[in-house]
Amino acid sequence: MATISIGLSFTSFPRPSDFLTDSLSKKKFFKNYVFTGNIKSAPTPCEATNNHLSNPSIGSFFPGKSLMDYEDKVEKIKRLLTVEEDPIERLMFVDAIQMLGVAHHFQKEIHTILNHHYTKNGESIRRCYSLHDVALSFRLFRQRGFLVSPDVFNNFKGKDGRFKGEIMQDSGGLLELYEATQLSFEGENILDEAEEFCNQLLSQSNLSTTVNKRLSHPNYHKSITTMTGNNNFLRHLENTKRWGKTLTELAKMDFAVGQSVHQQELHHVSMWWEDVGLTRELKLARNQPLKWYTWSMAILIHDINLSWQKVQLTKCIAIIYLIDDIFDLYGTPQELEKFTEAVGKWEYGAMEMLPEYMKMCYKALVDTTNDMSDVICEKHGYNPINSLQQTWGSLCKAFLVEAKWFASKELPKAEEYLANGKVSSGVHVVLVHLFFLLGLGGTFRSAATAIHLNDTSTLISCVAAILRLWDDLGSAKDEHQDGKDGSFLECYMQEHQDLTLKQTREHVMKMIRNEWKRLNKECFNLNNSASESSFQEASLNLARMVSLMYSYDGNQRLPILEEYINFMLIDQPPMEQNHLFRTTML
Repeated sequence: MATISIGLSFTSFPRPSDFLTDSLSKKKFFKNYVFTGNIKSAPTPCEATNNHLSNPSIGSFFPGKSLMDYEDKVEKIKRLLTVEEDPIERLMFVDAIQMLGVAHHFQKEIHTILNHHYTKNGESIRRCYSLHDVALSFRLFRQRGFLVSPDVFNNFKGKDGRFKGEIMQDSGGLLELYEATQLSFEGENILDEAEEFCNQLLSQSNLSTTVNKRLSHPNYHKSITTMTGNNNFLRHLENTKRWGKTLTELAKMDFAVGQSVHQQELHHVSMWWEDVGLTRELKLARNQPLKWYTWSMAILIHDINLSWQKVQLTKCIAIIYLIDDIFDLYGTPQELEKFTEAVGKWEYGAMEMLPEYMKMCYKALVDTTNDMSDVICEKHGYNPINSLQQTWGSLCKAFLVEAKWFASKELPKAEEYLANGKVSSGVHVVLVHLFFLLGLGGTFRSAATAIHLNDTSTLISCVAAILRLWDDLGSAKDEHQDGKDGSFLECYMQEHQDLTLKQTREHVMKMIRNEWKRLNKECFNLNNSASESSFQEASLNLARMVSLMYSYDGNQRLPILEEYINFMLIDQPPMEQNHLFRTTML
């Protein structure tokens, strides 16, 4: 039978419920596997053969349905996009497609619609549409790299320079305006005013918890869009839009197939981690392959065809965590110096200078990175090993600097700490690996469309600052971590002893908002072609995941992350009751 091609040769897969048996509740699942990573006893989602994953068929999810039904829905959506005459309805259609995570089917159509709307209305939208329509147009234009000034919102301000009172009752328009402000650049004061205006009005109004959630986690820009496709939104589309039923059916199919692929990728990663065997030697080190995989899954959520890239990226992330634990929990100053030196040499002979517990980690690092580089070279005609090795060397040097700071019990200057902390965050390692995993920088690309690694330096710096500052804001330490971690807050308060902790945290939140503005600008500048767009979207997704990964509650748990993992990997997708899962492969 026909199957959806996702770029790899795959075998079988389970129902989502197979993650949780009768004797394993979700609460126990998260306690045992998300945060402690007890993979040996964890339920496995599938059996991998020959290092490949299974290729799921539509019939496995929807009895009586085939690939033809799936493709028919894709083509029907394309026709509906073409025949829709109302310009704002078309933009709302595009917005729903992106929100439900199925935009990869319709990139050409979306660009055509936005280009037409921009050419016809770009400079006049302030005069022609409501607050909702102007804000929606602005957001979609800016997301896709169309130049539009925030001055379009001046039409909603009075002679006194303040936003007009008449829009205070327009909750839909205010919410859309708030979402648009999340794409602001540095210096766009009108968007800063609009964000504060909307936040104040909406937070004080008697609106639903969904609105309150969107204020803290904006759906369209600072959250992973697939997560926002909840049941209420699906029902709203089905009941109010003539294209809603077809779109939601396609989204459900896409999500179901994607969830199965994610489960298999997780199993593949788990088996690799078990085979490496590092946690048997380093028992204090974190053992959390599900959490590590969640980073990669979210970063590359926009393309189901990137399974190999997700698995490789997760290996990279796992090793970052492991090396971090070696520097925090295991190594003496002399041993850490030797490990950093060995990484700089990047040769197996350097293992001889290391203690036994470091040798396994060093070999896993070199083996994994060399194997990855060889495949990238074969696929894209360029071996990135020198660039990858340099990123690992920089990471270890940054860890070593931190180790020396905290051994001396002397805090560095806040600016010095942050500059080093952006490197020790590991973001540079992740995004440089991702750059080459996506085939960027290879010799097969034309000079006219090529993006160079140096072009991404500011973008990487912004994402790294967001992660480092969010991490340092966290009130809880990682599980089973007894080592000493520094904090930007400590360094900053040492220099500004007149500030309270609350004032310092507010300052750090402002720094994070400013980094987001810089990141928005960098992504806008890179939004020129499909390949660059893929990298900037992945970089945005990494930044979007940061608040989920570091939002600890009072019980030192991560409830938002748990919700996300439930939704993406464990819960049955939001199907109609007569659309039941089954495991038979067609």
